[in-house]
Amino acid sequence: MNFTVTGRGAAGRYDYRHASALSALDQGLSLLAAGMADVLIVDGCGRARTPAALYQSLFGPASSEPAGAGPAAAAPPLAA
Repeated sequence: MNFTVTGRGAAGRYDYRHASALSALDQGLSLLAAGMADVLIVDGCGRARTPAALYQSLFGPASSEPAGAGPAAAAPPLAA
């Protein structure tokens, strides 16, 4: 499938084409890090997503807990 990554910068609009979702995601995140605005990744079906939305669809939602900090690793309550 083909992916088009677009972003808007001070010098105008940029379009990049990629053959894989991972390379398009990498490009999209790079454009965001460079300060570009309105960064979107459009797939071959015309579905447009932000880099964050594509990341989430590929890898699932980001966890708010650090690694190894699940319920089993919770500290016992402090005694009063």
